[in-house]
Amino acid sequence: MTAIRVAVVDDHPVFRLGMIALLSTLDGIEVVAEASSAAEATTVVTGDVDVVMMDIELGDGSGVEATRDLLARLPAVRVLMVTMHEDDDALVASVRAGARGYLVKGAGPDEVERALRAVAHGDLFLGAAVAERAMGFMAASRGLGPTVFPELTDREREILDLVAAGHDTATISRRLVLSPKTVRNHTSNILTKLGVPDRAAAIVRARDAGLG
Repeated sequence: MTAIRVAVVDDHPVFRLGMIALLSTLDGIEVVAEASSAAEATTVVTGDVDVVMMDIELGDGSGVEATRDLLARLPAVRVLMVTMHEDDDALVASVRAGARGYLVKGAGPDEVERALRAVAHGDLFLGAAVAERAMGFMAASRGLGPTVFPELTDREREILDLVAAGHDTATISRRLVLSPKTVRNHTSNILTKLGVPDRAAAIVRARDAGLG
C-alpha cells in the first residue's frame, strides 16, 4: 500500500513539529515536506505531495490565498485546512478556495487521522456541527443571486455586500481570510465595474439593489 505523502504548513514551530511527530506514528502516512510560511510552501510543496495540512493564518499571509495559489499550480493536491477557531467565514472561504477538509487545532489524534485519510481519498471532511453551519452560511450567500450586478465576480459581489453592510477593509479581510491588499484590489475593481467614484457611491448602489 502506497503511503499518503503529507506536507505540514504552519508558522508555529511547536504545533508544526508536534503534528509531524504525531503523523510519524500513523501507519501509511509519511511527512515529506514542511513549511513555516506561504512563500516557503510554494517551494516545498510539489506534485509528490498528496495532502497539505495548511494553517489558515500564516505569518506572511492567508492560508486560504496560499491554498488557492497552490491548487492553481497543483490541482491534484488535496488541502486540509487547520485553524484555531471554528469560524463560519473562514470555513466557507477555505472551501471556496478548494480545501477538502477543515480541522480545528484542538482535534484529537484520532480525528486528525480520520480527517487526513478522508481528504487523501477525495472526501470532504467537516465535523457535523461545522458542516451544518457551513451549509446555512453558503445558502445565505447564494441569496445574493446571480442577477445582482452580474458584471461582478462572486468574490467581488461578496465584498460589495460586506462594504454595503458598513464593514471596513480590515474587517472584510478578517471575515473572508484575505489580505487587506487583496480586499483593496477587489474594491477598486468593483468601483471601476460599477462606474462609481468612491465607496460611498458603491454603498448607495449596493443598498438600492438589496445588498448590505
